[in-house]
Amino acid sequence: MAAMAKSGKGKLLWVVSLSLALLACQGEQGDDLDAFMRNTPSDKRPQVKPLPEMQAYYALQYNADGMLSDPFRARKVARKAGALQPNLKRPKQLLESYPLESLKYVGNIAKPKLQYALLLTPDHGVQQVRVGDYLGQDFGVLTKISETQLDLKEIVQDELAGDWVERISTLTLQE
Repeated sequence: MAAMAKSGKGKLLWVVSLSLALLACQGEQGDDLDAFMRNTPSDKRPQVKPLPEMQAYYALQYNADGMLSDPFRARKVARKAGALQPNLKRPKQLLESYPLESLKYVGNIAKPKLQYALLLTPDHGVQQVRVGDYLGQDFGVLTKISETQLDLKEIVQDELAGDWVERISTLTLQE
């Protein structure tokens, strides 16, 4: 029991000396920490970059030189007496109701002195056409049938001048 009393006193002495050392350290660090906390707001100021200088907005003229037509106004089409124009009085054929891009060339049939092309329509019908028939919505006339493609001559309106011009289009065989 005497050994236990010695070890208990030793432990108590060790705990007391450690506590005194910690209290001594706290006093020195506490003063530094308090001083740091008091001085920090005065030392630190937020650094904000100045805003860029705003420049005045100047609207540009869309059509300053008058070369472009206004896309929101109807154009006046000047029709010349001898100029190329589609025949608007003839009756429309069935395949003129479909855009040319929606028609597919799927085959041809050749008879003596007569050749037909087979076109697949968007509603999955198959139509026979021959040279001289009208196709598409741009007044296209079938001019040539070959085994690999169909050649058409379309009459379209020029976007800038408003005149009617010819355009060559082709439909290639779809496998």
